[in-house]
Amino acid sequence: MSQIASQLSGMEPSATGNLNLIRRRAVLSCAIGNFVELFDFFIFGLFASQIAANFFPTGDKVISLLAAFATYGVGFIMRPIGAIVIGTYGDRHGRKAALVLTVGLMASATALTGLIPPHAWIGVWAPLLLVLCRLVQGFSTGGEWGGAAAFLVEYSPPGKRGLFGSIQQTSVGLALIAGSLSAALLNSLLTSDQMIDWGWRIPFIVGFVLAPVGFYLRSKVAETPAFENAVEKNHTTTSPVIETLTRYRRPVLAAFGLSIVGTVGNYVFNIFIPSYASSQLGISAGTAYYASTIAAIVLTVFTPVMGALSDRIGRKAVLLISSIGYILAAYPLFALLSGVPTGASLILIQCVASFLLAMYAGPLCTILAELFPTKVRVTALSIGYSLAVTIFGGFAPFISTFLIRVTGSPIAPAIFIIVSAIISTVTLLLIKDPTNAPLD
Repeated sequence: MSQIASQLSGMEPSATGNLNLIRRRAVLSCAIGNFVELFDFFIFGLFASQIAANFFPTGDKVISLLAAFATYGVGFIMRPIGAIVIGTYGDRHGRKAALVLTVGLMASATALTGLIPPHAWIGVWAPLLLVLCRLVQGFSTGGEWGGAAAFLVEYSPPGKRGLFGSIQQTSVGLALIAGSLSAALLNSLLTSDQMIDWGWRIPFIVGFVLAPVGFYLRSKVAETPAFENAVEKNHTTTSPVIETLTRYRRPVLAAFGLSIVGTVGNYVFNIFIPSYASSQLGISAGTAYYASTIAAIVLTVFTPVMGALSDRIGRKAVLLISSIGYILAAYPLFALLSGVPTGASLILIQCVASFLLAMYAGPLCTILAELFPTKVRVTALSIGYSLAVTIFGGFAPFISTFLIRVTGSPIAPAIFIIVSAIISTVTLLLIKDPTNAPLD
């Protein structure tokens, strides 16, 4: 692999061709594995109403949905722990080793989730086992996101980090498409009782079946040139966490602030709204999830476009337009949904929100990776991002449902989005744009 690192200089055409082939394989393996990981993670929120009926039968749909979303949020509590443990493993033993580990953990937890008997069969053990599986999923995802982001950015050719980094988020969009489409198809083909009885379990089993593909591809890919170069020059550290929290506290805080609005926008518009629209606004579940599928396509198409744009005009410029857009658009979007609760308005709202998210998600992985040196990149990036996701994103569906319940206003979640966007905007204004700066 030291030979691969030297090929980065592009000294020979044949060497450049070999490196391009290695890059393509690496990107494909990372994207497919990340797709499997995030598909498994997202479907819990997309099938929250059926999970609520199986594991939290309270007699009050809102209370049951709150319980399901709280369980969904519990998985995020483990993300910082996964970020520390798996991030440290990735910085000490390589990005490849960490990514192989995460996909295996996620597959196991997802399969078990789809096989847990309902509350009516085993009582309190049902929600307890569900929470345990969700904790394992959160632990796995805590290391996956940062590991995949670092892996792609470190494999990027000069001047294309934004584009390559955006592939991570593009695979997130593909996972949303697959998850939303599966929810839409199942809700259209099966009755409500069938969905509650067994239909919701199908995507969890499918997610487990797909996992070996991601596992195999990741086990065959080469380590990143940047990490191999750091090992060769002895530029690694045995204590990535300690070094991150002592020498790189300010960049970690920046990563935390930068990540907030993207994660809130994602989990409110893509996870909360479909379940809320189908359970509370009278929009059919099939229509709600088809709207989510269309919005996920918008996200997937525009994310790499925005990543490439950030290579041209800078990461901060693209991110600022998006964060300010959230501030201006959040209230009107929720007001429209409340005033005109139809399938057409839901599609419009989610597509606008997905375009803003694509603008933010496109450069996000890259700007976070550029904040840190190779020796602590996975650990530091994962800690900053996972804390933001845990505090603001994981409980976004719960907070949104709670705000509506307490205030009686279906527009209340807009306040949460606006506050999140303000924090990220201020963070962007305070940091220096690291676009295309040396990784070390």
